[in-house]
Amino acid sequence: MKIRKILAAAMAACLVAGSLAGCGKKADDKVIKIGVFEPTTGENGGGGFQEVLGIRYANQMHPTVTIGGEEYKVELVEVDNKSDKTEAVNAAQKLVSEKVSVVLGSYGSGVSIAAGQIFADAKLPAIGCSCTNPQVTEGNDFYFRVCFIDPFQGTVMANYAFQNGAKSAAVITQLGDDYSSGLGSFFKDAFAKLGGNIVSEEQFQTNQTDFKAILTNIKAANPDIIFAPSSITTAPLIIKQARELGITAVIAAGDTWENSTIIENAGADSEGVVLSTFFDEAEPANDEAAAFIDGFKKYLAENKQEEIIPAVSALGYDSYLAAIKAIETAGSTDTTAIRDALKGIQIDGVTGSITFNETGDANKDIAFIKTIKDGKFQFLTTTTVE
Repeated sequence: MKIRKILAAAMAACLVAGSLAGCGKKADDKVIKIGVFEPTTGENGGGGFQEVLGIRYANQMHPTVTIGGEEYKVELVEVDNKSDKTEAVNAAQKLVSEKVSVVLGSYGSGVSIAAGQIFADAKLPAIGCSCTNPQVTEGNDFYFRVCFIDPFQGTVMANYAFQNGAKSAAVITQLGDDYSSGLGSFFKDAFAKLGGNIVSEEQFQTNQTDFKAILTNIKAANPDIIFAPSSITTAPLIIKQARELGITAVIAAGDTWENSTIIENAGADSEGVVLSTFFDEAEPANDEAAAFIDGFKKYLAENKQEEIIPAVSALGYDSYLAAIKAIETAGSTDTTAIRDALKGIQIDGVTGSITFNETGDANKDIAFIKTIKDGKFQFLTTTTVE
């Protein structure tokens, strides 16, 4: 009986002491929370996890921030939005309830757009890593991003296609997917302005696995290039089924296709695929990038990941750098002050110098074009838009 009374007294004391600091935690512990809003399951789980790894590594390299001359530990609060717009709202609400000071993510424009109003209503700044659709930041004064956006990416790929001899193109997009439909539309418009001919426009449903019908239509149209911005999951299916039908046109896409699982699943059929992306480890932009390349490869090996640096991991790292720079510039954990600071910061990130324009988009004017050759992603060229 005495033991029970002692335990009860200890628990009561813990509850009283923990009302402010938490039991087992010093009352003077200084912690600032950064939310990680990413898919680690669902259609975009593979890409989302790569982005998370970049953020985790950034937190390992920069574990604290200084506010008002005092050091705060940065704690990551990770939620899985499951690549789903409804789940994205739930995940965003959880981060608000966790009282994070800033949010990073998400991989996938659709889930970012779905969560945007939640963050805005809570006056919680969010920094997208690779969500490229313009709607992510449009009309939302609390959403920023460190990547280039789809009007630029679509134009870059149209320019590349036209300059490399493509006069006709087919476009394949996913119904209801903001990234896929948006990027496909920007490519189509830019290619037509250059004088190219869009000979086929096809759409497919989420979770569709058989693309033979739409690819048969495309084969009949005989395009020089097929532009098919889609998820990591659907990419190898489209590639393999196109080649099985005897389609020899160049197959191209945007940044989501820079993922080694596409090569693994499409095999030899992936040879010659062309894509645009944000980063190339062979071309470090600055000292931060050079240090990141060496350190992150070791981090990947420690976490039993392939030692190839995905561009989205570099963007995840840069979004974290932007967050801690804004927190220190604001000199406060107040979320509106951090939002205001984001508007004026400049960082030398892994993907280059980053500042934000009036809509919260990164001021970026260069993209990397890569191809798949000998089972690996290989750098072709950098390109820009006047």
